[in-house]
Amino acid sequence: MDYDRMIETARTFYAALAQSNTKEWWDDHRETYDTILKPSAEALLHDITPLLAKRTGVKIEEKLFRPNRDVRFSKDKTPYKTHIHMMWTMKTGGRQEPVFFFGVSPDYVTVGGGLKTFDKAVLDDWRKMVDLDGDRIGEIIAALVKKGFVLDEPDLKRVPQPYAADHPLAEHLKRKGMVARRSLGLGPIPEAIMVAFDALAPFNTMLADIAEG
Repeated sequence: MDYDRMIETARTFYAALAQSNTKEWWDDHRETYDTILKPSAEALLHDITPLLAKRTGVKIEEKLFRPNRDVRFSKDKTPYKTHIHMMWTMKTGGRQEPVFFFGVSPDYVTVGGGLKTFDKAVLDDWRKMVDLDGDRIGEIIAALVKKGFVLDEPDLKRVPQPYAADHPLAEHLKRKGMVARRSLGLGPIPEAIMVAFDALAPFNTMLADIAEG
């Protein structure tokens, strides 16, 4: 499968869609999605899944996100997403299950992973672990950042009670989820994606252990 072609086609396709995000445009151009983008994305999902299962030691569930936007509660009524995203979920059986993801838009080709929003019980345990085992968690996150990953901004402005405002990992105590992402590195696909996912694996495993309960 020519995944480089998929990425190039996706960036061109979604750039044009962003200029005319209508059902009429989609209907006129959907052959590109149906014959190139969707089949390539599904093939990539299938290629990565066994590699991730071997790397993480757990079952992996794959997902290609649908092209339509859910506009029911949005002021933006444009009908289609201007990107193609796919996701691999670690089926750990825990309270929450970390994911790996890959996406292409006119502006980015990105890889990442984590848990976007902690459930309340998982959030409580996350904060406890940051406080009690901060050195290990800090090392895992620092290793990820050293490899070019960027964490989403903290959700809170202040460190939550009962933790000290000057806690050495105050930034992570202010998070309500943990997601790390970076631009896709150089190299053939899916190998380049797996290089990124290999770097993310300890991070996601740490989150899976906390979410296990």
